[in-house]
Amino acid sequence: MLKNSRKSTILVRRSPLSPTRGIVQAGPLRLPAAIGRSGIGTTKREGDGKTPVATMRILSAWARPGRMPGLSTALPLRRSRACDGWCDAPEHPAYNRPVRLPHPASAETMQREDRLYDFVVVLDWNITSRARGRGSAIFLHIARETYAPTAGCVALSPADMRRLAPFLKCGSRLRVIL
Repeated sequence: MLKNSRKSTILVRRSPLSPTRGIVQAGPLRLPAAIGRSGIGTTKREGDGKTPVATMRILSAWARPGRMPGLSTALPLRRSRACDGWCDAPEHPAYNRPVRLPHPASAETMQREDRLYDFVVVLDWNITSRARGRGSAIFLHIARETYAPTAGCVALSPADMRRLAPFLKCGSRLRVIL
């Protein structure tokens, strides 16, 4: 177990109020979150809308320049550019990897029109040990103002992401439970 594990593991569980809402717990913090449109599940497939039950290492982060001033993190940080994308095509060799846009296969932009990817934490879901179709782009990112469900990610308000940022370190884990 990691030293000071209360700060090393961020816990996500379903809210009793809705199957598409979650509660993120880190140290003394309890933060409302949006989760997958299909809730939390033990099996995950590309496009199913589930937030996977898993313990995922926190790997790195992306930030869109000028969108989240004052947010500080100890994570390796990559500034997103208009040409940055993330491949979500299971048949492509770059599946669940960052890619340069335009990309010959399906890929989402890391500079979305909305605020969702203004700050993105990359979680080790199907990255270190990849399997085609097991799900891609499972991130911790910014929520819609209404906390509308995600495609499988965990999403927080910008203010809550700033509050959580000190807990985001390499080696930390995000654990999603039923």
